[in-house]
Amino acid sequence: MIKTITNCILLLVFSASLSFAQTGGISGSVKTSDGKPAELVTVSIKGTGKTALTDKKGAYQLKNIKIGRYTLIATFIGLVKQEQAIEVKSDETVSADFVLNENSDQLKEVIISSRNTNKVTAAVAKMPLKNLENPQVYSSVSSEILKQQAISNYDDALRNIPGISRTWESTGRGGDGASYFALRGFEAQPSLINGLPGLTSGNLDPANVEEIQVMKGPSGTLFGASFYGYGGIINTITKKPYYDFGGEIAYNFGSFGLNRVAADVNMPLSKTEKIALRVNTAYHTENSFQDAGFKKSFYVAPSLAYEVNDRLSFQVMTEILQEERAVAPVFFNTNRDAPLIFKNIKELNLNRNLSFISNDLTMKNPRYNLQGQMLYKLSDQWTSQTVISRGNVKSDGYYTYIWDDAVRDNYFDQWFNKENQTTNSTDIQQNFNGDFKIGNLRNRVLVGLDYFSRNVISNRSGWAAIRKISPQQSETYVGSELESIDEPIYLSQQLVDNALAGQTGSRSNIKNSIYSAYVSDVINFTPSLSAMASLRMDYLDSKAGLTKSDEDYNQLVFSPKFGLVYQPLLDKVSVFANYMNAFFNVPPYETFDNNNVSQGVRAFKPERANQWEAGVKTSLFSDKLFATVSVYDIRVENRVYFTQTGNAIQGGKTGSKGFDLDLSANPFAGFNIIAGVSHSRIKVLEGNSSLPDDFYNQVGRAPGGQGPQNLANLWATYKFESGKLKDFGIGLGGNYAGVYKVIDNSVTGVFELPSYTLLNASLFYNSNKYRFTFNMNNLTNEDYYIGYWSVNPQKPRNFAASFAYKF
Repeated sequence: MIKTITNCILLLVFSASLSFAQTGGISGSVKTSDGKPAELVTVSIKGTGKTALTDKKGAYQLKNIKIGRYTLIATFIGLVKQEQAIEVKSDETVSADFVLNENSDQLKEVIISSRNTNKVTAAVAKMPLKNLENPQVYSSVSSEILKQQAISNYDDALRNIPGISRTWESTGRGGDGASYFALRGFEAQPSLINGLPGLTSGNLDPANVEEIQVMKGPSGTLFGASFYGYGGIINTITKKPYYDFGGEIAYNFGSFGLNRVAADVNMPLSKTEKIALRVNTAYHTENSFQDAGFKKSFYVAPSLAYEVNDRLSFQVMTEILQEERAVAPVFFNTNRDAPLIFKNIKELNLNRNLSFISNDLTMKNPRYNLQGQMLYKLSDQWTSQTVISRGNVKSDGYYTYIWDDAVRDNYFDQWFNKENQTTNSTDIQQNFNGDFKIGNLRNRVLVGLDYFSRNVISNRSGWAAIRKISPQQSETYVGSELESIDEPIYLSQQLVDNALAGQTGSRSNIKNSIYSAYVSDVINFTPSLSAMASLRMDYLDSKAGLTKSDEDYNQLVFSPKFGLVYQPLLDKVSVFANYMNAFFNVPPYETFDNNNVSQGVRAFKPERANQWEAGVKTSLFSDKLFATVSVYDIRVENRVYFTQTGNAIQGGKTGSKGFDLDLSANPFAGFNIIAGVSHSRIKVLEGNSSLPDDFYNQVGRAPGGQGPQNLANLWATYKFESGKLKDFGIGLGGNYAGVYKVIDNSVTGVFELPSYTLLNASLFYNSNKYRFTFNMNNLTNEDYYIGYWSVNPQKPRNFAASFAYKF
């Protein structure tokens, strides 16, 4: 009996060894025609579903392949696939290399329009995932598109993203002075840099931008609540050093005094070790299309990379921006209390050429941002990422807005205050990424810890109504008398400072600390079917003031996220669904009863957003067509808002429904298209019954700041690949925005901004050494406006030209 058992055991061991020996491997590299490594090339075994992507060195590896003869296929975005016959032998690794017909510069141009390719990205899910594997919808715009369109303003880059629109430009004021955008009906600001908090009260400079990612839907589970993000978040990916010498110097010029010099220089610092430095810098000056206003900035961003060995690497990035502007005021054509006397742009008759500001009243927004990262490969299955971010941003200068007063006439009050606010932020994260199997189930796991601290120090002045203006002229008598005068009154620092001298300012020093832990797991039940489950625990500890400890507060919040992906055609078509969550910790406010008697300071529950979404992603025709279409439903509860009397209340529910279509294609060599269409409808679902006339919370009405319901974007380019016109090209595209209700209320009435269609065109020459681009924007000279309960006129027809030398 014992002998029989022993023989069986030996037979099983031998069978297992034999079975193990019946597999082999495939490895190799993919290079461009000029000998440089080609990253993110898909290498697959025909008919098996087994695939691999090349790394930064162009290397790939396929393991545990059964012995036999196969056809190996190498494909890349928009290129003709290459095939190679191979034979896998027992317990051996076959070498198979590919050389693409394109050189490295041509390869870079191919991916210009490939925003939503099926490449692997780690930023969106905080773990490496292909787009088709990710149940979340995201869109991106690359640095090459910015160059192609001669973009020198960060905000303009987002016109290439479906479903997002700007509602007002950066004001520079403390706290939220960055540009406002509407995304799926909710407000959004550029708030992340490389996935870490990157707060700003001014503009962002595009010089160091590698890619701008717009992650759609509530994303609090992985990114926390240091900002509003109910409709999605904007993440800026910066340029990284590489280990060859290269770069470019560019000069941009254009309408309204645009002059910009930018440089991107990369250099290896050691012949024996992998150490590289990359410096991006830009000097920018520009005037306004209106009678006053300007921008002047200097930006520099050095970054350092050090690859110690195959397991350990470091990256350090620093951004420094000095910016000074004369900012046109936000024009609020309502006091939110009395009926509107202007119901549309025609009735308002706003003079688009007036800025209602002078170049003597400026706002400065200096800032710096430091980020450091250490990556360590713990094993073949686990990687450690330690990151730290330190930021400082300041608002120093004059902020002004125009507000309709209580008198129903053609005059508006212009208010001023002087900002003096500094925000310091620190973020430390420790992430562990694993990729392993439990049985036959592949698990890709993220485990993270996050500490975020923000200290806001404010010493701002009080507010003063400096003058009255009309939409047609900015020169009226200073004070309450509405006398027209012959001599215009110049808005000077002395005039404003004298008016502010008698106003009581405010002082505050507030510190918030957030301690978080999160976990996420993507489980592959089969190569085609996967599920994502994520959870965040977030604890806020707020010190509301240095002396008022009774206003301190803390909150504990849990934020879940779930997703499901099925690929009926592996790496070609995926069907997905998700549940996503976001939250925002609301600070305490003093509250009042109906007789305006103080009820003391009240703490509020966190605001919450929940989204259900489903859709399809495709990568078809040898990776020449990428498309994403999805439908979503977002509900936000526990919103805290202020009534007309200034009382803070919590209650009601807001809902947003809509769909997104995002497409990028390369039908044939040299021709690229990016396009998108979106529709969103947001309204108040549940209001506060005790305040039936409340401005912000009327059932069935739009809450404000939601942007146009209907949006569309298109950009198409063709570059000649051969002949006398080789390296020359043309581009044509534009944007459409539907009618937009910036005010929708039964008390004041409805104010609509008209729909508009913008056309843009480009002529360019792009060779290995030189790039020249000439862009004409708003070809038809359309008068159009944006707003957030406000009216802000936008640029008329304008041109921008760029010349670059590449080395």
